[in-house]
Amino acid sequence: MEGGLSGNTVVPNSNDKSTVLDVKPLRMLIPQFPDTSEGPPFVCVPPNGPFPSGFSPFFPFSGPQGSQSTPDLNQNGLISTILPIRSFRVENASPMDAAHGTHKQKSVASSSVKKKAKVDKGSKLSFTTPINFDPGISLSERDDGNMELVENVLSRFDALRRKLSQMEDAVELHSGIIKRSDLKAGNMMMSKGVRTNMKKRIGAVPGVEIGDIFFFRMELCLVGLHAQSMAGIDYIKGELEGELVALSIVSSGGYDNDAEDPDILIYSGQGGNAGRDKEASDQKLERGNLALKKSLHRGNEVRVIRGFKDAIFQASKVYVYDGLYKIQESWMEKGKSGCNTFKYKLVRIPGQTGAFATWKSILKWKEGVSSRVGIILPDLTSGAESTPVALVNEVDDEKGPACFTYLATAKYLKSFDLVQTTLGCNCHDACRPGNSNCSCIKKNGGDFPYIANGVLACRKPLIYECGPSCPCIRNCKNRVSQGGLKFHLEVFKTSDRGWGLRSWDSIRAGAFICEYAGEVFDSDKARQDDGDGEINEYIFYTNRLYEPFKWNYEPESVGEASSDATEDYDIPSPLTISAKNNGNVARFMNHSCTPNVFWQPIVYEHNNGAYLHICFFAKKRIPPMTELTYDYGTPCQNETEGDNTTSGRKVCLCGSPKCRGFFY
Repeated sequence: MEGGLSGNTVVPNSNDKSTVLDVKPLRMLIPQFPDTSEGPPFVCVPPNGPFPSGFSPFFPFSGPQGSQSTPDLNQNGLISTILPIRSFRVENASPMDAAHGTHKQKSVASSSVKKKAKVDKGSKLSFTTPINFDPGISLSERDDGNMELVENVLSRFDALRRKLSQMEDAVELHSGIIKRSDLKAGNMMMSKGVRTNMKKRIGAVPGVEIGDIFFFRMELCLVGLHAQSMAGIDYIKGELEGELVALSIVSSGGYDNDAEDPDILIYSGQGGNAGRDKEASDQKLERGNLALKKSLHRGNEVRVIRGFKDAIFQASKVYVYDGLYKIQESWMEKGKSGCNTFKYKLVRIPGQTGAFATWKSILKWKEGVSSRVGIILPDLTSGAESTPVALVNEVDDEKGPACFTYLATAKYLKSFDLVQTTLGCNCHDACRPGNSNCSCIKKNGGDFPYIANGVLACRKPLIYECGPSCPCIRNCKNRVSQGGLKFHLEVFKTSDRGWGLRSWDSIRAGAFICEYAGEVFDSDKARQDDGDGEINEYIFYTNRLYEPFKWNYEPESVGEASSDATEDYDIPSPLTISAKNNGNVARFMNHSCTPNVFWQPIVYEHNNGAYLHICFFAKKRIPPMTELTYDYGTPCQNETEGDNTTSGRKVCLCGSPKCRGFFY
């Protein structure tokens, strides 16, 4: 910098070591502003300019004219640090760096060089800077959400998370990557402004309903239900003398929280736990613990989110929003570690919809199905499925639907030339993501269709699975739809739509639910072949017109160019599946104009032929005891030829805000 620093004198001859330099410590230096009599008034400008007349840029900002413009922020006012996933490449880095997607900066020293040489044995997924991205969420919507906006944010998060997970799976196991696609996706979403309910508040959160479920803590942050991604207590400074006020707590088993009554929660304070490098200690009355204490005296409502082990994926957790509680009392007691622990008794506010109580009831049903009120049959499938399906009626005295023969999969009455038969894969163990030699992966466009837990990564016009003709093992991860039911399903009597289907378990978006089993025809003759003159209501048409919807991740959200890849179905030859006399649980799924389930055509080979199967996957997160529905579609012209079109039309009772009023 020209002129040096005021108050410091540097001798020109730097080689004369006998002279003592008059240099003051940096902490003693203060800005020196000129008086109006000494020169022009002091001007404050950004480092990159623009500079007024008479002033010039200084090092290191004295570059070319093009570098003096104000940094280009995206249109949301956010500086984006997210990285497009298609620009992944393998680089050397430590596993910890891989988890955070960044390199740690170190000073230049021999010790740091040696340390870097030790940790640079792994590999990580690396990114490049993305282009500007419009999140489609206004500033006001980021502060205050609604149900549609909350669902939009969660859907986009999970689509991105699934894609990141698919790409992580494709990297070799020894690469050193810490697979936390949920954290990466959450950070991307937040930095891009794809979130809502950022304004902290006491009480209910707009768009979040009691009983809603979440599979990742980042989801709670994105929708404003609980802003802390790690800590169990969220709080703010209240308007009353700056007192701390508790907003929400997450009870997920990290402490000894238990109570027999589902409307009472005994919550342990935070802190004091033993760690890798520290021993257990007494908890302190500060931060979240202090906020809970203050809220006890204030009497404000506190949101409670309860966490459990996922019944299907035991290594994971599921979180349920259990509504609003009030803190009734607090005390201190010795914990299991022998250290003092704060305890808080929270009581649920009466009149709210059941959430945790429903989960407790389901646990009892699984221990003994006879405890289920309204049970007719403990297993509708008579052992055809490895997981039993209960038949329940709590509405009236009907003893069950009309008799039918249970089939676990589709029954082809004759062979059809649906797709060109090809050889199965050449994998002799299990097909692995990233294996460019696997023919089944090649047929899927080079991507493994499922992520590690068997969840569908992306919708496709047609998916190829390994079949009996493939030499890979039976539990190959590319045989998801052939493994039968995984969720505890229940066929139940609805109040106004006949029999329906729901699950005792929470269901993730993209999870396989069941196949549409029945007798397969190559045309719509199923209506005519019944022989009793009645219209077959248990029928599935692949050639109907279906409302298009977007389920896959957004290329633009991660800096990729917009893709023309379609998610619409591409079935070589239309099929009709009748489940009137022979079928499975799918025949009980009712129609909805806003469904929570979608169907995906899947092909796999057996008996030297390629056969099409219609499989159902969860469109979004589905809480327990929520009815499973899909869109029946609209008949095309050839389906209704010779028929009275209006005779097949029925009044729709789905109750959706977007209900079309009828279905076929």
